[in-house]
Amino acid sequence: MKIKDFGVERWMDLYENQCTYNLAETCVESLTVDQLLTLANKQDSILDELRGLKLTYGAIEGSVRLREAISAMYARQSPENLIVTHGAIGGNALVYETLVEPDDTVISVLPTYQQHYSIPESYGADVRILKLREENRFLPDLAELRSLVNDKTRLIAINNPNNPTGSLMDEAFLAEVGEIARSCGAYVLCDEVYRGTDQEGSGYTASIADLYERGISTGSMSKTYSLAGLRLGWIAGPKDLIRAVAIHRDYNTISVGMIDDHFASIALENRAAILARNQDIVRTNLAIVDAWIAKEPAMSYIKPKSGTTALLKYDLPMSSLEFCTELIEQTGVMLTPGSALDMEGYVRLGYANNRDVLETGLGKISEFLARRRA
Repeated sequence: MKIKDFGVERWMDLYENQCTYNLAETCVESLTVDQLLTLANKQDSILDELRGLKLTYGAIEGSVRLREAISAMYARQSPENLIVTHGAIGGNALVYETLVEPDDTVISVLPTYQQHYSIPESYGADVRILKLREENRFLPDLAELRSLVNDKTRLIAINNPNNPTGSLMDEAFLAEVGEIARSCGAYVLCDEVYRGTDQEGSGYTASIADLYERGISTGSMSKTYSLAGLRLGWIAGPKDLIRAVAIHRDYNTISVGMIDDHFASIALENRAAILARNQDIVRTNLAIVDAWIAKEPAMSYIKPKSGTTALLKYDLPMSSLEFCTELIEQTGVMLTPGSALDMEGYVRLGYANNRDVLETGLGKISEFLARRRA
């Protein structure tokens, strides 16, 4: 199997551990173990909980405790509709491995996480790209989606909230995507790793798994819950799909780590406290970005409605790779070039990291842009 280089991951590997101001980060500022235990009021009891754990493989599909905690985030998903994976990245890969055969049609939005078009392409699928455009506020054009489906369409891949644009499909919009998929019997895979970070209301939009009988949701502890170090995610969907995924999963996972499972359970049982902290971060920090954009003549964007990232259009005669490389080398500020996302002419900003890092980094970007204009 041949597959393209993963653009974002290759870029992150080059600079993530050398930059001074990481504005390429896509997680809400990560929690320390102490912060998690404080939020869960478990500073004094955690060692007693862990001492008795026998470090064997643990529950193959994820502990009942964890799957019950995950199912509480959905309206219609039981623990039997869920399987725990090695991050959402593992969940997405398992869905494609389970469902996609050569010559199947797969429709993917773009921009999105590269897994959603490069993996099915590597399996020999006919991958059809649904480009998200500024004039639609980076929401899919439903008429165009209808024109792309055919009788071989196996799966439609969407990302909600969207990385990198922060666009958000509401329940009614998702239901229309489901209707289009139903017309050809396709599954809808919705990568929902940023679910819970909406700028308004409860922070949660509806999940495709609750709205469409062939809807598949993937999620993780990484972005919304600030616990990427657990490397833990899940798939929610029809029970027959979960059983089919489990067959493939046996070959590459066995189980996630027992301690990861335990800490994820603690976090989700206390998710209200984590969400309150993290929604304050994303809403406060996006307001800072919005004020900066308003004063920065070389930058424009469609303001995100959710997520932790914004796709910025820049007005400079240089490629996005040149822009981001010069920026980090001259200022220590790391952004992600649009070329890594197949979106040349843009850069991706992650705004949910530490507030001081964000404010200092934005100031240094402005200085860099002023020098380039001069």
